[in-house]
Amino acid sequence: MNRLATAKRAQILGMLVEGMSMRATSRVAGVAYNTVVKLLLDAGRAAAIYHDENVRSVSSSRIECDEVWGFVYAKEKNVARAKTAPDGAGSVWCWKALDVDSKLIVSWMIGGRDADTAVDFMVDLRSRLENRVQLTTDGYPAYIEAVEAAFGGEVDYAMLVKSFRKGWRGAIAPEARYSPSAPVSAKRTAIQGMPDISKVSTSYVERSNLTLRMGTRRMTRLTNAFSKRLRNHMSAMALYFLHYNFCRMHRTIKCTPAMAAGLDTTVRDCDWIVGLIDAQAQKPRRPRTYRKRGHISN
Repeated sequence: MNRLATAKRAQILGMLVEGMSMRATSRVAGVAYNTVVKLLLDAGRAAAIYHDENVRSVSSSRIECDEVWGFVYAKEKNVARAKTAPDGAGSVWCWKALDVDSKLIVSWMIGGRDADTAVDFMVDLRSRLENRVQLTTDGYPAYIEAVEAAFGGEVDYAMLVKSFRKGWRGAIAPEARYSPSAPVSAKRTAIQGMPDISKVSTSYVERSNLTLRMGTRRMTRLTNAFSKRLRNHMSAMALYFLHYNFCRMHRTIKCTPAMAAGLDTTVRDCDWIVGLIDAQAQKPRRPRTYRKRGHISN
């Protein structure tokens, strides 16, 4: 079987995690588009497995959670009349849990914005933490039961509920149509335990949403680079989070998030990710399952 050299595959992965689309990557790297797709799928599988096995026993004091909207194939309102919409088409949400101190993405999940996914996400987050933490989420109601189901009473949990200004009598000026609404108030509410109200915030995880949209082309708004298949979307997210946690130097902490969290001792690179892909390829093939709008599993 023909296989690209490690340096070429690392180059392709490097372009993907720096915000280039797959077609632009294929043109710049001089390889076929399908080669880029296959490499992305292999990298996504290896990345998801590595994260699942190694981002464990995280010692943290504060965790912030948020959800980022995206879509596959078409926006939700257009899926019903689409003739060839694949399974999983429509809105998909990326759920993220960020450790405030190390900037580590402790847990992430792709799914709908619903109560079942909220529970799955919180259960996964709880399984990766070593100690009791202060947890902050936005005001999405499903979080309350999800946190209770996952943590019981072993968490200091608070919600930050923001209110936003709308246009004058509901009107939206053309120049502001794609701009976020201005917040007018933020209410901090303790839900469980004894959270420090002065530290209730979602600012860090919301800032990381910008990094995600800049580093993953398919999450960039108002382009045609969105995912056409759910498995491609999930693979791209898995690759991004692995690279973010283990390979990308964070400007404020002067190391990678994994190093700051004590999960690694060195800065990794895309050659290392290629090594993970090859290591997985050498193992006996296990059945790969994709839960609709769920996280990658194997």
